Amino acid sequence: MRQIINFLIRYKTFLLYILLLIISLALSVQSHSFHQSKFFNSSNWITGSLYQTSFNITSYFDLKEENNKLVEDNKKLRQALYNIGIKDTIAMDTTAINYKVISGQVIKNSYSNNRNYITINKGKKDSIKQDMGVITDKGILGIIENTSSKYASVQSVLNQHSNINAKIKNTDHFGSLIWNAKGYATVQLIDIPRLVPLTIGDTIVTGAMSSIFPENIPIGTIKEFNLDTSKSFYTIDVTLFNDMTNLKNIYIIVNPNRKEILELEKETITNDQH
Repeated sequence: MRQIINFLIRYKTFLLYILLLIISLALSVQSHSFHQSKFFNSSNWITGSLYQTSFNITSYFDLKEENNKLVEDNKKLRQALYNIGIKDTIAMDTTAINYKVISGQVIKNSYSNNRNYITINKGKKDSIKQDMGVITDKGILGIIENTSSKYASVQSVLNQHSNINAKIKNTDHFGSLIWNAKGYATVQLIDIPRLVPLTIGDTIVTGAMSSIFPENIPIGTIKEFNLDTSKSFYTIDVTLFNDMTNLKNIYIIVNPNRKEILELEKETITNDQH
């Protein structure tokens, strides 16, 4: 208590000045409409700025949750899209494919090697298995190669061992999608016959000859093409829709009938050899 009294005595002149200043400002604001307007405008600006800052901070921390909701909604829409028309045929055809879609994220990506791989945050506990297709919202990404409990490695389309069935959109002209390791933005479509009409800018999509990807998943557009006269087939450079240097959200395509399809194909080949 004594310290408080000593403080008041020591700074009595300064404290008196502050008190009189506050009183004079209050009287000035109350008696002059101009001052009153400025005071409240300044107060509103400060309050508004604080509210806006608070809102921005809250929105930032809510962004991840909103993004997850969008990814989940996107997953459901894609699953419905890949199965358009299938529901009507399932009752009549027990071999009809009913694709499922699982969302995930990229945690490691490579694109500058001859054999590039991508690590994703989904694994065996999420029912992820080898040879499942992986895409983004823009197009094809690669195929699951190895899995652990929580993670999986994806053989990127930017891999010299990659070979995916692809076709020219709105046609039945299909070939093999490969990569010549000469650029991370371009892959090659081969085995397209010379009699097929081609136009730069045509869209390339996945073909129907794959048990991994649904038909018509976007891949890219024709950048240029050259004819191998000795084989009468085109080699087509395809500019990818995906920016392979900037990947985050992905979708794994599950074909529940793939095992049965492969077993049937194997049996057919075995019987043909006898």
